[in-house]
Amino acid sequence: MRLVAATLDAPDARELADFYLRLLPGWRVCEDGPDWVHIRPPDGGTGLSFQTEPHYAPPVWPSGPDRQQMMIHLDIEVDDLERETVRAVAEGARQAAYQPQAHVRVLLDPAGHPFCLYVDDQ
Repeated sequence: MRLVAATLDAPDARELADFYLRLLPGWRVCEDGPDWVHIRPPDGGTGLSFQTEPHYAPPVWPSGPDRQQMMIHLDIEVDDLERETVRAVAEGARQAAYQPQAHVRVLLDPAGHPFCLYVDDQ
């Protein structure tokens, strides 16, 4: 067995896939259907899939009782946190109001999924 992808639901799979293609340079489309898109990194590693879900409800960050909770979030390592945060916002992300760590930026993709940008200082 091997993990091939994590799948994110969205109101429009193509729109969300296009965002992540802009965010993740070098990634490419491997499958493209009317309600399904699969993208992979240049090295062929684990990818991301996007599925159109007509009844999609975006998660709320941070979570709280009786609110749609996130089921997954993506951690994306970057070289320059501030520069990549600005670029992600320019591509369509929103910076979350709640930022629990100084060395991590929590952003929301166009469908409202939280994702984190961070620099590995090890």
